[in-house]
Amino acid sequence: MLTSLALIFLTGLLLASLFEKLKLPRIIGMLLAGILLGPYVLNLLDDSVLSISSDLRQIALIIILIKAGLSLNLSDLKKVGRPAILMSFVPATFEIIGYVLLAPTLLGISKIEAAVMGSVLAAVSPAVVIPRMVQLMETNYGTEKSIPQLIMAGASCDDIFVIVLFSTFSSMAQGGSANIIDFVNIPVSILLGIVIGAIIGYLLALFFETCHRQGHSIRSSLKVLILLSLAFLCMALENHLKGIVAISGLLSVVSMACVVKLKSPIDVTNRLSLKFGKLWIVAEILLFVLVGAAVDIRYTMQAGIAAVAMILLALVFRAVGVCLCMTKTSLNFKERLFCVIAYLPKATVQAAIGSVPLSMGLACGQIVLSVAVLAILITAPLGAIGIDRTYKKLLVREKQVHF
Repeated sequence: MLTSLALIFLTGLLLASLFEKLKLPRIIGMLLAGILLGPYVLNLLDDSVLSISSDLRQIALIIILIKAGLSLNLSDLKKVGRPAILMSFVPATFEIIGYVLLAPTLLGISKIEAAVMGSVLAAVSPAVVIPRMVQLMETNYGTEKSIPQLIMAGASCDDIFVIVLFSTFSSMAQGGSANIIDFVNIPVSILLGIVIGAIIGYLLALFFETCHRQGHSIRSSLKVLILLSLAFLCMALENHLKGIVAISGLLSVVSMACVVKLKSPIDVTNRLSLKFGKLWIVAEILLFVLVGAAVDIRYTMQAGIAAVAMILLALVFRAVGVCLCMTKTSLNFKERLFCVIAYLPKATVQAAIGSVPLSMGLACGQIVLSVAVLAILITAPLGAIGIDRTYKKLLVREKQVHF
């Protein structure tokens, strides 16, 4: 395991630096490192690492979600309430419709199989999007109109909606039927996730404040450890209550961090944000190299030009959905275009569930996995490059007032 971890960090850093020098996003180098090291190319990673890959990726995602929560301003989020809610399901719905309409003709699959494929492909990648939105918030690009907050909020909920649809459509493809409770669980999981996270965050901030008042100040490093542990418990709670009540672990983590920021002095949250920023240096490499390792490059050859065309056409449907969410907002054309670009990348969800239809024995399993692999390789770099290259041109930098 230690050799594998060394290879992950060293190769990930090396290729990330190389792509950075080529003026390309670091994420591409990390994904490529994972593909090369993974079981489908050089096979240099130990099975013990691959067996806990999903857990390691989840830990990395939790770290950036806490940092996101500590950077999020709740008053800014209130300004974008309606569009943020729409962004959590409208673009994904439009993309799934695109697959249902076009995939039967382009890929020769049935309508329900196309729906399964669309639900695998429709999720935006929070792992690609959220770190970049955090960076924009820290550098004040688009913050006057709360654009990074809008995208981040939508991306955090988007996955829940898509995964519920995936479980419903895959059940139907196996000969089952859609369960209305699955759809009711979407808003329930979002609301419960926010409420539970807010309660934990409030109690945690109160605990820190009480300790400080009594002269038992807790070091920032220990606060980071406590925050991480509670975030892990939030995610574990989602799994433990599965089938009983739906809770969004991801949203509870963001909500907890938001309330800690709201109830704590600014210097405390700044120090915590800085600590999580340093943790992200390690977590980022783990996340994207392991996502790359989950990609079976062999399937890209089997998918062909028709699959590439399907992915690109579905992105057009997705772009229409994003534009629809922006109606009756104060965003101008450039800012709306940026929202479209920011909602392109796919990686984590596709790597996690892309192979599930195949393991379920569905006839479309092989083609779904092939298209999922291609979607990661096309859209993750496309979205990352798009965000990195356009935010300075498309977004206005908010001027900071110094007193």
